[in-house]
Amino acid sequence: MSNGGGRTFFGHPWGLATLFCTEMWERFSWYGLRAILATFMAASPAHQGLGLSQETAQAVVGVYGALIYLVALPGGWVADRILGARRSVFWGGFVIMLGHISMAIPVTTSFFVWLGLLLIITGTGLLKPNISVMVGRLYPEGDDGRRDSGFSLFYLGINLGAFFAPIVVGWLAAGDRWHLGFGAAAVGMALGLVQYVWGGKSLRGVGERPGLRLTRRERRRFTGIALAAVALVAVALGVWAAAGTLTVDRLTVVITVLILIVPIVYFAYILLGSHNLTEDERIRMKAYIWLFVAAAVFWMIYDLAPSKLLFFAADHTDLSLFGLPIQAATTQSFNPLFIMIFVPVFAALWLKLGTRVSTPQKFAFALVMVGLSFVVMALAAALAGAGRVSVWWLVLVYLVQVFGELSLSPVGLSVTTKLAPEAFKGQMLGVWFIATSVGDAVGGQTGRLGRVLSDPAYYLVLAAMAIVAGAALFMFTKKLRVMMAEHHDPAMR
Repeated sequence: MSNGGGRTFFGHPWGLATLFCTEMWERFSWYGLRAILATFMAASPAHQGLGLSQETAQAVVGVYGALIYLVALPGGWVADRILGARRSVFWGGFVIMLGHISMAIPVTTSFFVWLGLLLIITGTGLLKPNISVMVGRLYPEGDDGRRDSGFSLFYLGINLGAFFAPIVVGWLAAGDRWHLGFGAAAVGMALGLVQYVWGGKSLRGVGERPGLRLTRRERRRFTGIALAAVALVAVALGVWAAAGTLTVDRLTVVITVLILIVPIVYFAYILLGSHNLTEDERIRMKAYIWLFVAAAVFWMIYDLAPSKLLFFAADHTDLSLFGLPIQAATTQSFNPLFIMIFVPVFAALWLKLGTRVSTPQKFAFALVMVGLSFVVMALAAALAGAGRVSVWWLVLVYLVQVFGELSLSPVGLSVTTKLAPEAFKGQMLGVWFIATSVGDAVGGQTGRLGRVLSDPAYYLVLAAMAIVAGAALFMFTKKLRVMMAEHHDPAMR
């Protein structure tokens, strides 16, 4: 395609095509691994798995997802102060690829699995936040309409990768060929890197330099602190291992507790320090904390898809659609498929409703939807007691959940920027992702409820939590709107 301004991609700068394909392949690798990770960990060594309990596998997947979102904060800082966004994306993708290769090594030791996950977490922290920054910088100041449209295309690339990955990787990994599935994820990331380097010229220098490069003295100090932190963690783990009490299960609990402490400390720092915050900013921040907690509860349930719901698909459903056999991993493709179908519907709906529906109401609706999805799961689990149930139960669950996601996720970043105090505008975007991190980590630990609850009761307990939280938000919508000053600004939602 071309116009007077040179090659374009659906009317956008050609650099968007490069970033679109890079992100699509990176998401292919991420969602491909995610679709088989829990079942691989819970599979017995006789089936080439790690032999963990489903409860521990769920906790590991939860912590893994949580750390992915948490490391976006330091990843953004490294790009701003050391590498620049462009090199951060490349090296992030390269490290992700090494992580998948490590997991694809067909050996019986679990060392390469844990090394691979650590590399993927590190690489994603560098790539994920910075590739989005580069998309925004392709457009000149004031070109908000085209920028928003460009991000919509970019979002499509994410969901295309997320849709195809579980189908391809799940098929390759069938019959205990786990490492073949991990290898496919490595190939996906490699293709993304080739595309990124090949299309580098189209980026027109975007993200080449750090926004505020560290001085030589600052860099030495940063290197010293980073090495000291790594050494401290290594020593602590070494001492714990030497004591003979270190287990994967206990480690996930410790990491979850540390992740929970992060937002508590951060919000306390904002509200208890002076930072020249006005009284209005403090009130809006208190309102935001309630929305943050609501988002964490939402993600706690929503992100059980690659663990608890994946196990249900594998153990309790008749894996066939329209008479065709499918893999358990393929059920992970339902979500991105529904997102691609309903994104334009919800975008049009929010536009039509305008300010008649407030942000707290959208969050409340999201919580009720994700809660109702687990009421459906409770029914499916009860029926599964008599034998395998239709996989269409999971199709319905994911459909209901997507209605919730499209009511919460798109407005989350928007409301974060609107409620952020002036002194914390840049940092607060990262705080929104911490809500997902907290939700994923806690959701992973909910598997322990299986010790005292039946499966239907487990789903109903989590459903009740979400629905009660949603009802509370609906009840306090008026007060929250006043705290957010949403009633003053008709453009806010």
